Amino acid sequence: MTCSLHPAPASRPALELADIVRACAEDYRATHRLSVQQQRVLRAIENCRTAALGGHTAACDHCGVLQVSFNSCRNRHCPKCQTVAKQRWVDAQCEDLLPVPYFHMVFTLPHVLNPLAQGNPKLIYTLLFRAVSETLLEFARNPRWLGGEIGITMVLHTWGQKLDQHIHVHCIVTGGALSPDGQQWLSASAGFLFPVRALSRVFRGKYLDDLAQAYRDQQLRLGGSVAALVDGAGFQLLLRQLRDQDWGVYAKRPFAGPEQVLAYLGRYTHRVAISNHRLVAFQNGEVRFRWRDYAHGNSQKTMTLSADEFLRRFLLHTLPHRFCRIRHYGLLGNRCRHQQLARCRRVLDHPEPEPTEPESVETMMLRLIGLDIHRCRHCQKGRLRLISQLAPRLPFPLTPTATGPP
Repeated sequence: MTCSLHPAPASRPALELADIVRACAEDYRATHRLSVQQQRVLRAIENCRTAALGGHTAACDHCGVLQVSFNSCRNRHCPKCQTVAKQRWVDAQCEDLLPVPYFHMVFTLPHVLNPLAQGNPKLIYTLLFRAVSETLLEFARNPRWLGGEIGITMVLHTWGQKLDQHIHVHCIVTGGALSPDGQQWLSASAGFLFPVRALSRVFRGKYLDDLAQAYRDQQLRLGGSVAALVDGAGFQLLLRQLRDQDWGVYAKRPFAGPEQVLAYLGRYTHRVAISNHRLVAFQNGEVRFRWRDYAHGNSQKTMTLSADEFLRRFLLHTLPHRFCRIRHYGLLGNRCRHQQLARCRRVLDHPEPEPTEPESVETMMLRLIGLDIHRCRHCQKGRLRLISQLAPRLPFPLTPTATGPP
């Protein structure tokens, strides 16, 4: 299967998140208590693509023009640093696509859990991945629905369009399963995978059971706005409140084909809380940005926040250190992916993907520093070649979190 997702570079927006951070981060740090991870995010975005991180000089092999490019921070919360990471990741996933329909499902946590998530993000997000994956795999293994093993890719998002807290996972699920003996592909019904209401109830039950166990094991940090939960009666009241409401499970229309799956992956997997292209203006201490009102016909609107509130909302979505927000389960689980996918291709009579040639060191370096490796921007004919490096101007390097893999 041949796949490609390398769109032409978009024009640089007039306003960037880095502009707001550079103007307001110092005052924000002085008036707010930030976690170590939040401080690293602000510092990485401040220094991204500036002389502080050093850079490289490249020359065109056709016209000889020199191009200086400063290094990116590669922080996964930075909107400027996700394009290259996204393209490389999507290209890798292309080899795992099967010639079957794919379904798109979204599982959402009730907003009542938001205060608890702010003090316990790693635990709350981990329980979400566990409850959703166990729910989907359990339904798939039930002979009433499929009776086999499905493949799942899950992507965590923690934000809504207004930068508020809206914790949910997007799931891409194969429209069928591999039989337990590995000899048959069990196709899902056209346009239907699992019943949403039943999924919601099982998802709610699994999540609340795990949350209650975490409380009994004293894994939850309970302070500030959730200090009342320290008392067992307060926590039981929260559980009853959560059990009495429907949990959000949304099944979207199935993808039309592998190309549509790739387009989705490119849009969602490496998305950050807000992109630079959504920013409208920053003046008089206020930030205006565009957002989509899904409750009213997907209409586009503009919101104005103080810079202080804007940064507060943005930093709500800082992920825990080394937390993996893209995960695979079932047929795509890391321990058995290659063997399981080979069995799927065999029963589907689909050829193995052609091996891809590894990138050269020079090409990899050019990608990492954000240069267009295909052509010179000046003459549009030649290719860029690295000729020298520019030393960073920071007194000490960024932390591993800020410079590690996106």
